[in-house]
Amino acid sequence: MRYIALLRGINVGGKRIIKMQDLRAMFVAAGARDVETYIQSGNVVFGHARPTAARFEKEIANQTGLDVQVILRTADEWAALKHPFDDDDHVHVFFLAAKASVDVEALAPERYVVKNREVFLYLPDGMGRSKLAAAIGRALPTATARNWRTVQQLHAMAIQSVR
Repeated sequence: MRYIALLRGINVGGKRIIKMQDLRAMFVAAGARDVETYIQSGNVVFGHARPTAARFEKEIANQTGLDVQVILRTADEWAALKHPFDDDDHVHVFFLAAKASVDVEALAPERYVVKNREVFLYLPDGMGRSKLAAAIGRALPTATARNWRTVQQLHAMAIQSVR
């Protein structure tokens, strides 16, 4: 079975640095195989018999001393992700470990939709200046966000590595 792991809050603003080479080694040490990373923000595609976020979090803490949240999805769960907006541009996704409710005000043209353990956002002016993204980030302090392009790339990696 293939999985995708998202690490929250590493390699942001020059803090909590984990080199991807080291991250791959940590995942292997925790029992993962065929480990690949994508960009520096903590995206890992791998195989494992029975992974748990806690297993990877513990290995990362043991190796780095950092408390890093890991969000896991199967490749099948990832393949089922569909955002509800008209186009792929300006879409971001907050990933959560468990279902949660979100009740924040969205000011047009920004919008969001909660589906299962994901919150899909349409942010035409980007994430950095978005009041909606900031409000959702405060409401979901243990979530981690990725843009739709990264979501698509991780899906392609998970499918490609199965072949």
